[in-house]
Amino acid sequence: MKEIHELNLPENLHYTKDHEWARKQGDLIVVGINDYAQDQLGDIVFVELPEPGEKFSEGDEFGTVESVKAVSELFLPIAGEVADINEDLADTPELVNSNPYDEGWMIKFKPDNPADFDKLLDRDAYLTMLKG
Repeated sequence: MKEIHELNLPENLHYTKDHEWARKQGDLIVVGINDYAQDQLGDIVFVELPEPGEKFSEGDEFGTVESVKAVSELFLPIAGEVADINEDLADTPELVNSNPYDEGWMIKFKPDNPADFDKLLDRDAYLTMLKG
């Protein structure tokens, strides 16, 4: 397992207490699990994602990630409607381990209130939370 100083946590992303990351892409928000989460889970063998068009409230479970160690729920950082899912993860879930921020993204969604994005943690606040 990585030490906190070894984690790849890009400054241009926002983070949640549940270890998801989020970034704006036009009027959508892209979400996945961050380097800390994938490192803690170990080798990811399955990702279950919702269907486009499904709506979720802030904090709702939108899917699961299964690793050789455990099954973990995925939580939507802010309310919205799923616009797209990363279908590549069905055949290559290990992309979440090897490239969690680019090829390992999970969903894109249209937020109900785009301003809620700014309530998510920045990198420094997330690191402070991890350090306890």
